[in-house]
Amino acid sequence: MKIRPYLITRSLVPENQETPIHFLRHVLFEDRYFFRLNHFPYPSSAHQPLMIGGLVQSSFFLSLDQLKRMPSTTLIVPLECAGNQRAKFTPPTFGEQWESGAISQGKWTGIPLKDILTLAKIHRKAKEVIFIGADAGTRDDMNGLFYYARIYYARSLPLDKAMHPDTIIAYEYNGSPLSLKRGFPFRLIVPQWYAMASVKWLKYIIVTDQPFTGPFQSIDYVYYPHPNDDEGKMPITTMNVNSLIQFPLPYSLHRVGTISVTGIAWTGEGVIQKVEVSVDNGQTWNRATLKRLKEQYAWVQWEWRWKVHKKGEYTILAKATDSSGRTQPFTPMWNRKGYGYNAIQKVHIKNRINKTCSGYFLID
Repeated sequence: MKIRPYLITRSLVPENQETPIHFLRHVLFEDRYFFRLNHFPYPSSAHQPLMIGGLVQSSFFLSLDQLKRMPSTTLIVPLECAGNQRAKFTPPTFGEQWESGAISQGKWTGIPLKDILTLAKIHRKAKEVIFIGADAGTRDDMNGLFYYARIYYARSLPLDKAMHPDTIIAYEYNGSPLSLKRGFPFRLIVPQWYAMASVKWLKYIIVTDQPFTGPFQSIDYVYYPHPNDDEGKMPITTMNVNSLIQFPLPYSLHRVGTISVTGIAWTGEGVIQKVEVSVDNGQTWNRATLKRLKEQYAWVQWEWRWKVHKKGEYTILAKATDSSGRTQPFTPMWNRKGYGYNAIQKVHIKNRINKTCSGYFLID
């Protein structure tokens, strides 16, 4: 019997589930293994034309069929929730307690957003582009007139990011139409930004000359470095440089010999330049072998062959460095809402000579 991993449920309403990231070695994740992050229940009816308006000369609607007739592009892009690994912060922070699985990767096909904005002929005073999804609900942390009001999930991009040729409106995932849970009929894909920017169930695109201040832009997805005040707050945009040890698993038992330490690494700036592994608490580092795709945004897979000569308990550390010079820190930047965790990865294991111990099976 073939054993298959399953998503790890964090909440059911709205549905939030983690990818079984330690057990997947494929470059492209099946739709059913892609993590699910929602702020509201799934929209009951998302199949509708996409409206483009605001500071444009030509407002118009686009149907899915019309969008598919335009010249398309295909990109392999990982999406990572800004709250991925929130459960690892000390002291703890409020929010969905994601471990390491709020990240997945796949192949997205769609239309460059700039082509649609060019058709609309945006005004020279335009500064931002707002994206509104079909998912809606209420919040209890908004003041004044909008307290408990029904709102739609909405985010904006600065004009230069919206006009980037690789910012796309996607309608396919891994060669198939988007599923409802993936954002059908179309969604935004913003490479190298945290996934909150890639708005699902896209309904409206509005060009504006004013900063957007919706709650998912001005309250959530903001770095608050202090526990009790908002001084020094910063908007969340590009992903931090990061890595993950997929094997060995935490607290697993192994035979003395050669262990293949493997994982993935990704970044929001440039490309991954190197991944290093340490088994002596960071006193010395060993460079891992990288397996790259010919894709600008895809994560890299890495491996380091570790020859273990003595039994005992070990802590494996891994850190990635990108081409902009950013390296994972030993201590993450703590922030009140628990975003952007990217501390050096740690996995504790034990090496034994015998094949079984205390009822546990060894992993070769």
